[in-house]
Amino acid sequence: MTMEVKVGDRLPSLRKTPDRETLVKYAAGGGDFNPLHFDADFPQVKQIGNNIVHGRLKYAAMGECVSNWLAHRGWIRSISAQYKGMDMVGATFTCQGEVVTVSEEPSQSGEPATVVTVKIWTEGADGAQTTNGEAAVVLTR
Repeated sequence: MTMEVKVGDRLPSLRKTPDRETLVKYAAGGGDFNPLHFDADFPQVKQIGNNIVHGRLKYAAMGECVSNWLAHRGWIRSISAQYKGMDMVGATFTCQGEVVTVSEEPSQSGEPATVVTVKIWTEGADGAQTTNGEAAVVLTR
């Protein structure tokens, strides 16, 4: 069954509250061992006030938000992100999304494919957007 999608549809929100352990695990998995992300005693962390969440972790969370919305009714063709602000360890950030275009284009099988562009972002508890991005998804029929 084809997923019904229209411009303006909102994706279900996804909330994340990464703790220091999560950031250490992400550093190990992603290879980003910058002490800004996990060392509370690092001088720059003391200046900032806390450790900051990896940008790529927020990028992955936005992908999870889109994937959850698709619920196996399509696939992500592309996804991008621009980091605009910091999210701190222990603070909740929320992934959001909104459909901005829906179009039909030919597929390899000759059948038309529904392609959806989704504006995605993360925002902190204060509502400030800290990461902006876009995903293109192809819906299955």
